[in-house]
Amino acid sequence: MSMGSVERTREIRRRRSRKVKLQKLRTLFDKATNEGEKAMILARARRVSPLVMFDVKEDEE
Repeated sequence: MSMGSVERTREIRRRRSRKVKLQKLRTLFDKATNEGEKAMILARARRVSPLVMFDVKEDEE
């Protein structure tokens, strides 16, 4: 039995928790009303996953 399976389990756990956290931040981002809130939430998401991109919807006039 190799010790690599423990590290793999930790990696999977980190990935799953990151996914859940990003889903929560994405819903907060969608509910945010002003650009300041959106920037703050996006900064928090970037700390979790540096390459994350949230869809920025353009307001239709």
